[in-house]
Amino acid sequence: MQVIILMGAPGAGKGTQAARLSAHASLAHISTGDLFRENLKQETALGKKVKGYMESGNLVPDELVLDMLFDRVSRKDCAAGYILDGFPRTVPQAEALGERLGDSVELLALNLEVPDDLIVERASGRLLCRGCSHIHHAKFSPPKAEGVCDNCGGELYQRKDDAADVVGQRLAVYHEQTAPVEKFYGAQGVLKSINGVRSPDEVFTELISHVPAKEKADG
Repeated sequence: MQVIILMGAPGAGKGTQAARLSAHASLAHISTGDLFRENLKQETALGKKVKGYMESGNLVPDELVLDMLFDRVSRKDCAAGYILDGFPRTVPQAEALGERLGDSVELLALNLEVPDDLIVERASGRLLCRGCSHIHHAKFSPPKAEGVCDNCGGELYQRKDDAADVVGQRLAVYHEQTAPVEKFYGAQGVLKSINGVRSPDEVFTELISHVPAKEKADG
């Protein structure tokens, strides 16, 4: 079984690359954010536990996050392995994940490296359409008319969490928590650093150089 951990700061392009990597390697893409939403929406036993912590304003314990994760990866589509997006975020999580996985798993951590100033520039210039959700960028793909979507003529707006100061705060938290995870996997010899500054296609080409393509299983 192959388990790929896709790492990188918020805005580094993990979501985009994880979807492409999933199709290339025929491995399920597991996002911890999606796991939370799925369990809460379906009101599973694990979801109810998570909801209790969230409603009381407490952090969800790592053990519960791992329970949700391993409940999900027990499904048939993860039999050959899977891609983790957004987990582990801390060294204790990485240690706990390793304990549960054991020695029979081929582990690979791929880290998308993008400088903070570029991530802030990417995020703070992002403009979304209220009508069709099309994305423009103030610098990289500006609309023909200011504030108006080229696609449908709808109003363009910036999400609050894309504001430069908010992005900066998220990056600070990321570096505090996750930089040690890079060292953790580096010490194990399973970390590969990927230059995430280039075009999405160039980044993907380097990613797949570390991950062999597999044929999709029938059914």
